Amino acid sequence: MTKVPSPRMSPTQGYARGLFNIPLVLVIILVVAGTTSGSFVKTRDTQFVVDGSSPFLFNGFNSYWMMHVAAEPSERHKVSDTFREAAAAGLTVCRTWAFSDGGDRALQISPGAYNEPVFQALDFVISEAKKYGIRLILSLSNNYKDFGGRSQYVNWARGAGVPVNGDDDFYTNQVIKGYYMNHVKRVLTRMNTVNGVAYKDDPTIMAWELMNEPRCQIDYSGKTLNGWVEEMASYVKSIDSNHLLEIGMEGFYGDSNPDRKQYNPGYQVGTDFIANNLVKEIDFATIHAYPDIWLSGKDDNSQMGFMQRWMTSHWTDSRTILKKPMVFSEFGKSSKDAGYSINARDSFLNAIYMNIYNFARSGGGIGGGLVWQIMGEGMESYDDGYSIVLNQNPSTKAVIARQSTQMKALERTMNTRSNRV
Repeated sequence: MTKVPSPRMSPTQGYARGLFNIPLVLVIILVVAGTTSGSFVKTRDTQFVVDGSSPFLFNGFNSYWMMHVAAEPSERHKVSDTFREAAAAGLTVCRTWAFSDGGDRALQISPGAYNEPVFQALDFVISEAKKYGIRLILSLSNNYKDFGGRSQYVNWARGAGVPVNGDDDFYTNQVIKGYYMNHVKRVLTRMNTVNGVAYKDDPTIMAWELMNEPRCQIDYSGKTLNGWVEEMASYVKSIDSNHLLEIGMEGFYGDSNPDRKQYNPGYQVGTDFIANNLVKEIDFATIHAYPDIWLSGKDDNSQMGFMQRWMTSHWTDSRTILKKPMVFSEFGKSSKDAGYSINARDSFLNAIYMNIYNFARSGGGIGGGLVWQIMGEGMESYDDGYSIVLNQNPSTKAVIARQSTQMKALERTMNTRSNRV
């Protein structure tokens, strides 16, 4: 179970009481205020910090589609509208894609060949995020075929006559690794055409992510992926020492700590949460969780029980073994599931938020969570079942805004305490 903030207070009571003790005027200020600091987010032990030493907590969201949509100038208002609605709900961190390999509105047309208008779309996304006080976590590739990903890199190599066996060669083949490293360099050194700031020098970007949900089917131990992480993390840091770096992992445990495999949802995916995140250039850990998919067929109580164990074990390991902060960077509830209702989604999100808040309140180790996912109006073709349009979902927006207020208030309390020390 979650570590309770006080022996006399349940997690729910602790969460609710924290909100009710905040004056109404302050609640309004906290919800509408964005991140105004111009400094880079850093880590100190198991905390995120800004301005050198001030604790940084956040509530955030995923909107993977932003560059793809912004590549059509007539649709850019959807990016702006989403940032505006998110900022109004107090959301201050957004995770989105900085890749699109081959296919529709490709950023990288072929290895080393880039579509300048699409790059300018990413420039726009970054500049709009700054305008609305939102920091970005930018992912550099995909485990899946959506928007290219590993399979596109492997296909490019195969087309160039490189002998490859399958998509997992992405992690070991020198030519393919060269393709990926070239993409990393092109993105990190990109000069933004809107504001004239190189990406690697822009504090609007909170962190780089090596890959969305890396998996490796040929080696479930996590060792193959670990070699790739060590090499690529070192390469990223050789170009950009300003920004934080994370892997993009879901949190599956591997062979380095066999006792921890009991927390996996019955299988492994070729990653090792502990060993992979112990790589020195990796600044913070991430977890994702989709019990409605991972534990399909189980009832809500079973799924929430899994979530409780999943969050608690990773929070504990981040604090005691990794000694790095953690972000719960993907979670949501799908409208495509049987028995779905908005109330069920709101309850699910509230339970996740309650845990994040109480973890942060009772010892740190977690910076915040990123709900999957926020959409703009008129984006039905992007709906994967998890989409939330804030101005069309008032009850869900209220749940999200309350978490934003709670996390911002806790950040203020922590800053006050640190200033007294």
